[in-house]
Amino acid sequence: MTTGSLLLFLLATFLGGLTSGIAGFAMGLVITGICLHILTPMQTASLIAGYGFVTQGYAIWKFRDFISWKGAAPFIAGGAVGVPIGTLLLTWIDPDTLKIAIGAMLTLYSLWSLSRTHGHVDHENVAIDTGVGWLNGILGGMTGLSGIIIVIWCQLRNWPKDRQRGIFQPVLFSTMLMTTVTLTIAGAVTPEFIKLYLLGLPCVAIGTWAGVKLYGKLDDAAFRKIVLALLLVSGVSLVVPYLWFG
Repeated sequence: MTTGSLLLFLLATFLGGLTSGIAGFAMGLVITGICLHILTPMQTASLIAGYGFVTQGYAIWKFRDFISWKGAAPFIAGGAVGVPIGTLLLTWIDPDTLKIAIGAMLTLYSLWSLSRTHGHVDHENVAIDTGVGWLNGILGGMTGLSGIIIVIWCQLRNWPKDRQRGIFQPVLFSTMLMTTVTLTIAGAVTPEFIKLYLLGLPCVAIGTWAGVKLYGKLDDAAFRKIVLALLLVSGVSLVVPYLWFG
């Protein structure tokens, strides 16, 4: 890895930890948007899952008064089925195709989130929650992005932010645990991975600590727009090179 690539990697891990500390999720989105330019999809997914133990473990402890394992159980059960499927698909999918798909997802998600009104879903259904967890697990197994689907679902419920974190924080932690196990079985944990993981770990830890300190002190709406704008740029940067140059 060149010096420029290393600095970009360290910046990605810090920003990922910072974003996760403030919002409770999106570390994977930030790291993916940057690291897929310099790392393979397998390495990126594995690093995100591994760093999830730091970001989500700290968040579970920090917000332990709001954690609802009972409310999170259907999502965790669905994820247990979805993660192995996603990991299996990761070994079959062409890396360039995966980059385009993730870039499109980042772009569409950011645009939708920036423009949507605050509608919400009132009806609770365990089967639907389990299905959401299953889809969340598939995406987590494929990319390490273990939180995007469950977080969107929690936002649609229009819950207060502490209640949302009380649900999706344990789901993210459990999904990342399952993702790490399946990726390890798939051969993702190599000496090179361990070296990269240890290099980025201090940046993730510092970023997470700083993000949690900022949580609740910044204007949520303004910060949310800044984060989504950065994700939009990351998504576009993944898609445009393939559209222009094939």
